[in-house]
Amino acid sequence: MEAAKRLHARLLRRGERRLQPLLLRVLAAGDLHYAALLLESCRSSSAPLHNRLLHALASARHPLLPRAFSRAHRLRLLAPLSFTLLFSSSCSSARFAAGAHALLLRSGHFASGGDPFLASALVSFYARTRLLADARRVFDELTRRDAPVYNALLSAYARAGRVDDAEQLFGEMTERDVVSWTAMVSGYAQNGRHERSVDTFLEMWERAGVQPNELTISSVLPACAAVGAMELGRKVERYARGKGLLKNLYVVNALVEMYAKCGSILQAWKVFQGIGWRRDLCSWNSMIMAFAVHGLWREALLLFHKLRMTGVKPDGITFVGVILACTHGGLVDEGKLLFNSMREEFGLKPRIEHYGCMVDLLGRAGLLKEADQMIMSMPVEPDAVIWGALLGACSFHGNVELAEVAVEKLMHLEPQNTANLVILSNIYASCGIWDGVAQVRKLLKEKDHKKSAGHSFIEFDGRMHKFLVEDRSHPRYEEVYETLDSVTLTMKLVNLEISEDIEG
Repeated sequence: MEAAKRLHARLLRRGERRLQPLLLRVLAAGDLHYAALLLESCRSSSAPLHNRLLHALASARHPLLPRAFSRAHRLRLLAPLSFTLLFSSSCSSARFAAGAHALLLRSGHFASGGDPFLASALVSFYARTRLLADARRVFDELTRRDAPVYNALLSAYARAGRVDDAEQLFGEMTERDVVSWTAMVSGYAQNGRHERSVDTFLEMWERAGVQPNELTISSVLPACAAVGAMELGRKVERYARGKGLLKNLYVVNALVEMYAKCGSILQAWKVFQGIGWRRDLCSWNSMIMAFAVHGLWREALLLFHKLRMTGVKPDGITFVGVILACTHGGLVDEGKLLFNSMREEFGLKPRIEHYGCMVDLLGRAGLLKEADQMIMSMPVEPDAVIWGALLGACSFHGNVELAEVAVEKLMHLEPQNTANLVILSNIYASCGIWDGVAQVRKLLKEKDHKKSAGHSFIEFDGRMHKFLVEDRSHPRYEEVYETLDSVTLTMKLVNLEISEDIEG
């Protein structure tokens, strides 16, 4: 910045007015206040120079943005590009941007909505600031809508969880690019519609012939994990490897999580090892959690210690994984030390999920009173997961008193979940408290308890198929039942042969 000031002084002494190189140097140095003053001091300045300043001020959310914008307006230097830069950046406030939108309309630059970049930037701005009604209004007023404008609103709907609106808009599009498809794939996945996410990805990849990018892949892999579509995940990995997309850390992290959740720990470990020095905390957390969930507690704790040796600071997710590992290993003292170290060593405030893990750890070890005391000492109100963990421990260890407390809390938190009453009934029955069993059954009858229909997912030829109990909705259900009957008959014959061998 000192060099820029010296250059400014030399130009002033020489009477030169070459403002552009000086302004660029000041902007590069990051002194936006000096840059704004420099432009104000010059009587003759051009629209391109103002655009550069406006873009820099808007990107930095600098308080001088309104003043610089007003000055450019007074000098009649505002062009469509000025507004495009403004709306494309993180503006200082939605109120100021709305004023700029009004100014844009008065200027006549947006009368026909003819500039697709400006239209897309404006819709994107309103969408980014979650003013979806304004974004839709601008979108509806456009006489011409290209793919970027559609994508801006489509992505906003998906991020906001308005998947039905996104779906409707997607159906209206005549031209869909990779951004359009990715918005739907990620929107479905982020809002729990994992089957639709996988189906949309396959439609994009196989039928529409659109090549997925890094964001598409990192969006569909969690959906594959959720429905157990590991074969599709393998195909995606082969594609990503062939396209060089595994250089993207988001892709490989999603791949580790996909393999882990589908039960292929060895493959997850191979991908994790392949990341090498590029690993971030998400990479470590995914692998630690994978080991912990699958009962490989030694491996999880060993990996945690390796993480510590690298100098990377663990976060709350890391501690969920390692405390869960202690639960599977029955390491009560180790779990307590880790829980206490969160605050004392790492300055992390334990969240409700950490208390839930500790209640589960103590409960499984039979330390039910200690688990109850931890619940009572929590700084936040216990949720259904925590009371459910205590109830599960009571069921295993036959503690009727605490089970009744847990069920009372659970019936208040989730009154429609009658499974908690069923567990209490089983605890009563195991302890011979038949009056309690009768009382719970009466409650279940009053609540009209019905067991939810079970369903299964089966992956075949890279596609997921869902089956309910006694389901006949599948288009090939007759073949399914014929195969099932054949398998059942084969099992009966095998069992008969085993019985004859034993008797013989």
